[in-house]
Amino acid sequence: VEKYRPQALSELVSHRDILSTVQRFISEDRLPHLLLYGPPGTGKTSTILACARQLYREREFGSMVLELNASDDRGIDIVRGPILSFASTRTIFKKGFKLIILDEADAMTQDAQNALRRVIEKFTENTRFCLICNYLSKIIPALQSRCTRFRFGPLTPELMVPRLQHVVQEEGVDVTEDGMKAVVTLSSGDMRRALNILQSTTMAFGKVTEENVYTCTGHPLKSDIANILDWMLNQDFSTAYRKITELKTLKGLALQDILTEIHLFVHRVDFPPSIRIQLLIKMADIEYRLAAGTSEKIQLSSLIAAFQVTRDLIVAEA
Repeated sequence: VEKYRPQALSELVSHRDILSTVQRFISEDRLPHLLLYGPPGTGKTSTILACARQLYREREFGSMVLELNASDDRGIDIVRGPILSFASTRTIFKKGFKLIILDEADAMTQDAQNALRRVIEKFTENTRFCLICNYLSKIIPALQSRCTRFRFGPLTPELMVPRLQHVVQEEGVDVTEDGMKAVVTLSSGDMRRALNILQSTTMAFGKVTEENVYTCTGHPLKSDIANILDWMLNQDFSTAYRKITELKTLKGLALQDILTEIHLFVHRVDFPPSIRIQLLIKMADIEYRLAAGTSEKIQLSSLIAAFQVTRDLIVAEA
């Protein structure tokens, strides 16, 4: 993941509109305070590090950029101490501003965020702040209003595939067409996750095929899900329960994953609307109960029951 982290703004594959705006800010020397937010693996940290590389030469980097991550202590003392002293000292020989990058800023306490807003205001002349976070709602409104916000959405498959193919060629990985599709599907727009899946599958199996990817990530195979659905709708209760439990034990599947996958199938199967609605409500209940940490066996029985009731209703209507 680190080996192929984009080094320059031109190397980033997604969010062209955001990058062109940031590029314009830099070239006109009018960089505002930035707030980058969005799901992990979508290029937030890479973007700001690429900006920093463009702004400062290698040897000025240490004196001009302060990067703090969630793993570093960022309580109120750090904001009042190191951050404050870094921001308040002027650069002697150079015009231009310093850059303070606060990665995973949503992990900062309310007090620290409150202390930060004063610092940002006071030293805007010679320091720019860049906050990076996953959840915008965890950043206090006072900080949001002081920054220019950019949302980094999940990456689309069209953008991910060329980059993955580049990595595949560089590393000489054996990938099939459906293997690549599976990697992109399972990573759901997170480039870092895509690379991790690709790497772990290659190391485990040597060849990246759809089946290997699903096995490696412990995700239920499409064929397995189709079987489960078939059993729930066509077998009697005890047979379905036994077969699904066997499959779960054999493949080490979690009911949560099965439920998520079956949900996609339910939309494709041709149920009468009123019956489908009932079924989806029941599935939503089961998911909620699973999240609350209930027994998987009981919830599995409940899931099969929901499908069996649905089946009987369809038969009755027919």
